[in-house]
Amino acid sequence: MFQARASLKSLAILCRSLSTMLESGVSITKSFELAAKKMGDHRLQQTLREIIVELKSGNDVTSAMRKQGTFFPELLVNMVSVAEQSGGLPEVLKALAEHYDHLLNMRKNFFRLIAWPVFQFVIAILVIALMILVLGLIASAQGGQAIDVMGLGLSGPSGAMIWLTCTFGSIIVLFVAYQILDRMFGGKRYFHRMFLKIPVLGGCMRSFAMARFSWAFALTQQAGMNILDSLDASLKATGNGAFIAEIPRVNGVINDGEHLTNALADTGLFTEEYIHMVDVGETSGTVPETLQRLSPRFQEDAQRSLATLAAVLGWLIWALVAAFIIFVVFRIAFWYLGIINDALKQV
Repeated sequence: MFQARASLKSLAILCRSLSTMLESGVSITKSFELAAKKMGDHRLQQTLREIIVELKSGNDVTSAMRKQGTFFPELLVNMVSVAEQSGGLPEVLKALAEHYDHLLNMRKNFFRLIAWPVFQFVIAILVIALMILVLGLIASAQGGQAIDVMGLGLSGPSGAMIWLTCTFGSIIVLFVAYQILDRMFGGKRYFHRMFLKIPVLGGCMRSFAMARFSWAFALTQQAGMNILDSLDASLKATGNGAFIAEIPRVNGVINDGEHLTNALADTGLFTEEYIHMVDVGETSGTVPETLQRLSPRFQEDAQRSLATLAAVLGWLIWALVAAFIIFVVFRIAFWYLGIINDALKQV
């Protein structure tokens, strides 16, 4: 479950390098040997060396990749398998390189948009820790009682340390727990379906899933993959547990002789507009071409959704920081009012 996986950047470089060399007529084994020398990722270099050994032993690329466990994405392995059978490996690898480049750029844009709000949030946590520390030291020096800034009984160095440990520790625990659940299909299916119902976040995830499905379905169909395997690979390419969980239902509808439009509509995951476009393409017998032509549009929708999500998260973090500040101000104000009130009672 915790096996290392190739990064998007490494996959893009690898696919583009292999595609270029294969198009130039370099043998498959030699292409992998040259690609391994260009990789900066030590783990990927070692994996490629193992693949080279398999190739020299007479195995094909697909078998060699599958022996590496989950290091390579399933979509990549499936597409290489179809490409080896159809003889279009250079073209498929080039398309995969563009796909991973696109995913990498979207991830970078998201982190760029969310960086400042996250920085503000971290600074707010550190400022509160500093206040707990300073107020505790002042109270200790004067022999009085420290202001309980957060109302948690924290003061002085120990209080600041507890505050930092609890806040950052909770964030780390939640992140690790999500990563564990995300690598377990059952957890991914449950949480992703729940996330799809959340405004803004759900729209962003749905746009990403439809964009990836469109690209993968067009590519797998053009590579000659049969419809059931193509749907299986395309739904897995979404990376969304809710979409992946619908593979048995979609395959069942297709096996019953129903149209692709009905199979996708039964999932309840694709938008009405998307289903209508698939229906038009299916009527004309050009579903792969239709989705390939519209895939850039879906990707643009996904990028806009991502920008909206980043903006909303930024505002939420800013509101949380503002709430922290307001809370602390009122805590200090009430503390002083309490002192004044006690002083008036003694007069």
